[in-house]
Amino acid sequence: MPYLAAQTPPGWDVIHVDEEAEEINWDIEADVVGITFHTPSAYHAYEIAARFKLRGICVVMGGPHVTLLPEEAGQHADVIFIGEAEGLWEEFLKSFEEGSYQHIYQQTSAPSLENIPMARKDLFHRHDHTNGVIFATRGCPHECDFCTIAVMYCRKLRKRPIAEVAAEYASFNGKIIIFWDDNISADLKYAKELFHAITPFRKWWSSQASIHAGRDDEFLEAAAQSGCKQLFLGLESISQQSMAGVNKGFNRVEDYFQIIEHIHSHGIAVQAGIVFGFDHDTPEIFKNTLDFLEEAGVQNATFNILTPFPGTPLFRRMEAEGRILSRDWRKYNSRRDVVYQPKQMSAEELLAGFQYANERFYSSPSIAKRLSQSPVQLWWTLPLNLAYGYRWRKTAHK
Repeated sequence: MPYLAAQTPPGWDVIHVDEEAEEINWDIEADVVGITFHTPSAYHAYEIAARFKLRGICVVMGGPHVTLLPEEAGQHADVIFIGEAEGLWEEFLKSFEEGSYQHIYQQTSAPSLENIPMARKDLFHRHDHTNGVIFATRGCPHECDFCTIAVMYCRKLRKRPIAEVAAEYASFNGKIIIFWDDNISADLKYAKELFHAITPFRKWWSSQASIHAGRDDEFLEAAAQSGCKQLFLGLESISQQSMAGVNKGFNRVEDYFQIIEHIHSHGIAVQAGIVFGFDHDTPEIFKNTLDFLEEAGVQNATFNILTPFPGTPLFRRMEAEGRILSRDWRKYNSRRDVVYQPKQMSAEELLAGFQYANERFYSSPSIAKRLSQSPVQLWWTLPLNLAYGYRWRKTAHK
């Protein structure tokens, strides 16, 4: 949103509300209210829209869920944006000023990422261990069945000019930066050139990467020298059958341990993205996964329950098989609910296994074992583990 705000034409005043950090001012005077949201927040977004529409304010919706289900979202908004909004946002505002606008705005081709204005830093409101959020690339070249990125960006990877990214990176006053890329290693050559360009600014950064990043010494060396402290790897599962079953067979499970070790050897911590509930997962997957993560010395992990988001190949397949248990989008949260029928276990077993994984991973014995195995970035991975553990226990007992 701060990037889109930066592309708003002169004459408009922009206020950004992030509900993770602040409350909505329902009495605010506005001509247009724009809302972006993911699937589990859909009904909440529709409630927000209804309240502002009652006041006669034009409500615009965009983002992941709108792109996945435009017909549904269109019933709750005056205007919807399908896909990316750059270029169309300015067109809509001009039409609004002229007293006429369309109901649907959709790109016929992917917008250029050249000459994008820097994000409006005054509109960032969170203070959660980062001083800047930036993106260099958009999209991912892979087409995993469960991933919404492939649906939203049609497998197209686009890159901003390196000089423009480096200039924005340098413009942040703080030292800790997050590259909010879907896969910063999708183009290894580009990534290496980017890392060389940002090295002189002596900041620390983290991002998401595919498993390929851990095989490339030159990538890892350039990343480490430029200030990379952690990479989030979408390992997803330690079952090769599960990876093949969702079109992510390029993840070679037999290489995981060596790849994690390789990343650690460059002084970079690993946060593993793990998903439970693939069709080949049995109840043994939970203990086996935790055994592996502890043995490999993975510093952090994010666990999710497999969720067939609407619009993805996974949803279509499960719907055809009659395995979708709920279309209540609030339950598509990947943490508290199971919305489909697993093949090798019950929904209750899947939820219990997910809870077991979190409780064990963020227990004191597991933290001690993992961080002593690979004491990379211990000065901040230890506090982060303690914070994750506290948050999990607090959430689990609500």
